[in-house]
Amino acid sequence: MTRLLEPEEISRQLESLPGWTSDGTNLHRSVEFPSFPEAIAAVASLAIDAEEMNHHPDIDIRWRTVNLTLSTHSAGGITQYDIELAHRIETHTP
Repeated sequence: MTRLLEPEEISRQLESLPGWTSDGTNLHRSVEFPSFPEAIAAVASLAIDAEEMNHHPDIDIRWRTVNLTLSTHSAGGITQYDIELAHRIETHTP
C-alpha cells in the first residue's frame, strides 16, 4: 500500500498545481471549458492517463465545467498517486 502524504507535503506539492485544492483527504479542481464537447473530449483524454495508472478520479461534468476529485481510497486519503495523476490531468486542461 502507498503511504498517505502529510499535510505539509500536500501543500508543498500543490504549489506546482495551480487551481488544485485539498480538504486533507481529497484533491479538488474545477475546470471550465469553452464548450460542452471540449469538456467531454478532455475527460475522454484524461481517462486514458487514469486507466494507464490504474488510478481513477471522481469526475462530475456540469455543462462546460468538469469537477475532479482525487483520493487513494485504499489508503484513505491523498498519496503520491493523486499528485502524479493531477499533474497528468493538467496536460488536458486549458
